[in-house]
Amino acid sequence: MKKFNLLLTLTLLIIVSFAQDTTNNTFGKGLYNVIAKDHSYSMKFAVRMQSLYIGEWNVNDSTGIGAGSSQFLVRRARLKFGGFAFSPKVKYKIELGLTNRDISGASSHTKGAPRLILDAVVMWNFYKNFTLWAGQTKLPGNRERVVSSANLQLVDRSKLNSNFNIDRDMGAQLRHHFTIGKNFTVREMFSISQGEGRNVTDKNLGGHQYTSRLEILPFGKFASKGDYVGGDIKREEKPKLALGGTYDMHDRAVKTKSNQGSYMENDAGYFETDVTTIFADMMFKYKGVSMMAEYALRTAAQDSALNVDGTKTGDVVAVGSGMNFQLGYLFKKNWEVAGRYTLTEWDKVVTGKEAQTQYTLGVSKYFKGHKLKVQSDITYSETVGSLDNDLIYRLQFDLHF
Repeated sequence: MKKFNLLLTLTLLIIVSFAQDTTNNTFGKGLYNVIAKDHSYSMKFAVRMQSLYIGEWNVNDSTGIGAGSSQFLVRRARLKFGGFAFSPKVKYKIELGLTNRDISGASSHTKGAPRLILDAVVMWNFYKNFTLWAGQTKLPGNRERVVSSANLQLVDRSKLNSNFNIDRDMGAQLRHHFTIGKNFTVREMFSISQGEGRNVTDKNLGGHQYTSRLEILPFGKFASKGDYVGGDIKREEKPKLALGGTYDMHDRAVKTKSNQGSYMENDAGYFETDVTTIFADMMFKYKGVSMMAEYALRTAAQDSALNVDGTKTGDVVAVGSGMNFQLGYLFKKNWEVAGRYTLTEWDKVVTGKEAQTQYTLGVSKYFKGHKLKVQSDITYSETVGSLDNDLIYRLQFDLHF
């Protein structure tokens, strides 16, 4: 905690020192940009925050809407640093989370410390279109997860993402891209990671995680990397389409959701099993219309954790599948209406869980794109075989310097 407080103090001092100078930056482009006189390095510093209200009500098929609950919270508050070092071909990114939601998850595997670091990665463009990433960052998993939480079309990501994403990890990634003809773009990504999730300080348990992803953009690149931005903020003048697929194999995983979820402990220490996760996704944009779809599938070589003598521990791998479909339209005055349909289907025999469906309708007002916006959505969530369902309303303010 002392280190955490020291970091905050130093950051505030940096902000104060920057504030004493007039900057040529514009809103949304970072608080401060600096480039060395000899062009040997650069650094951009930015902050962002999200303030969120959530109201939830039980909806019973027989009695109607029941008692509700509400909550106000700072959903995210983050510090971001980025730039290049020594050469423009060597870039770096650091992102720190400050809210309880960002730093929660302390355990013996993180030495009981808050998980402050989100990203700490170096990206080296060492040869033509080949780039090597090293450090902790998002794995090349499902599209919705890789889209920054600052650039979401609705208040937050879908249940498909929360149940199946492979999030961040520590390791190395090799990325390459090439173009066929004038516009047809292909991207390849390969990753080898520790398989324990972010900020783990203990030695690796089980095996490593291997991820590969292929993306195809048949009509060329999106404006401002819009294939990883929610909504058609740039109002693409020509149709743009991105197709992606990910195959992830976690060798001897010890968690219930690959590198996420809880640890599967047994009488010998930790239960290990191979876990495979597959994603398929797409993004389409044209003149304010945006469409995103995803499919996820998780399987395991052995889906129930066992003790040495073969008895079940009670822990199971969260095997199953999910699909998510999102459609929106951005009006010319920067109001957007968007809808989402999400289905999660667990393997009931293994998990004991029923399928869940969610319907979401959202309205957003963009004052400066995703850098300054107000978003609101309402979700109806129903579970197969249950008379009790949920109605969820959310209102969020987002500010990103």
